[in-house]
Amino acid sequence: MLPREDLLKGVENREEVARVIDKAEQAVRTWEIVLTDFLSPPVLFEVQRIFGKLTDIELLAWGGYPQAERQRLGLARLEMPLDNSHIELAALDIAGNFLFDTATHRDFLGSILGTGIVREKVGDIIVLGERGAQVIVVPEMVEFLTTSLTQVRSVAVKTRQIDFSELKIRPPKKKEMTTVEASLRLDAIASAGFGMSRSKMANVITAGDVRINWKDITQASYNVKAGDLISVRGKGRLEIGEVSVTKKQRYRVNLVRYK
Repeated sequence: MLPREDLLKGVENREEVARVIDKAEQAVRTWEIVLTDFLSPPVLFEVQRIFGKLTDIELLAWGGYPQAERQRLGLARLEMPLDNSHIELAALDIAGNFLFDTATHRDFLGSILGTGIVREKVGDIIVLGERGAQVIVVPEMVEFLTTSLTQVRSVAVKTRQIDFSELKIRPPKKKEMTTVEASLRLDAIASAGFGMSRSKMANVITAGDVRINWKDITQASYNVKAGDLISVRGKGRLEIGEVSVTKKQRYRVNLVRYK
């Protein structure tokens, strides 16, 4: 069996990660591909970090499209092939006329959960403005939702299953850049990446609007490293690429900003 207590040391989302470990042990025991429900980004990050220590378990995350935030995990013995086709998902279209009663992500999620479904069965929700939304769910929820989800806010809706090719995904805008800084402090790197003054970025950080690898960080002096993902509320995300040291002992940092 897996070294459960060692894997759970220092884990923040202990209950959720423990359930994934249970699934991994099942995969080892049965020689089958075992799936989790949808996991949130912070849980996914922790799971992928701790499972990187293991050599006998293969892990694959997929949420229906490349930028999906909420994803299911497939777990299997290393000897078994594992690809996206093994991650069972379904897509639904929630169509209605929202021209005069605009619905948000929160509204659609609230209506879905109001049918009695738990959050773990629901993946990403793609809001389409006045036309409604699309949602990714576990396949066993399709029949229930197509008959039970009939209203969002004051708007009558028709819920039907669609093919994943019908998802209306807008790829994120990406901008690559390089900055040279005296340190790897969060306020220095983030201010360069998001194009705002360092003092303003420090205020954003201390206000609690910044996460690194989905974890809240409120210290402007926090040192980032290659591979970190910085999220700033309302501004998008910033990926830290290669970090090198110049002849003048400064840090040259490659950045990718996603809007």
